[in-house]
Amino acid sequence: MRSSQKVIDYLNFLLGGELGARDQYFIHSQMYAEWNFGKLYDRIHHEMEDETVHAQLLIQRILMLGGKPNMQVSEINIGSDVPSMLRSDLELEYSVQEHLKEGIALCEAERDYVTRDILVRQLEDTEQDHAHWLEKQLRLIDLMGLQNYLQSMTADSDQQGSTH
Repeated sequence: MRSSQKVIDYLNFLLGGELGARDQYFIHSQMYAEWNFGKLYDRIHHEMEDETVHAQLLIQRILMLGGKPNMQVSEINIGSDVPSMLRSDLELEYSVQEHLKEGIALCEAERDYVTRDILVRQLEDTEQDHAHWLEKQLRLIDLMGLQNYLQSMTADSDQQGSTH
């Protein structure tokens, strides 16, 4: 199946973003594990897995459309403490949302409705799950104070024991 080169190029741009998000979440999850914030580790590790699935879906679609996946990872922004990590991840999600909306518009203009639907599902996941959860965490820090928030995140993770 052939598609517009514009769509393939944009899917490759989105792929770089998903790979960057995966890497950023991976590093942040490992930092949370090191600091014994098991609940944060669990959630951010899960987000890393979601971003990997998003990248896989984009790769499959690029290949189906006759393109070649470009595995160039977008720039990542690693935080230095929990609040900066959460803010960095939220900024990333906001950026992904905007890029997905642009991709959806491009797919509509190019009349590629199957790719459009793939991007709509990723947008729903990004807006309703990832970004919303991060916004809630930052709001909890404001409401509870950082120390209380961090204390609430220290539950052991099943994975933490295997990372040390």
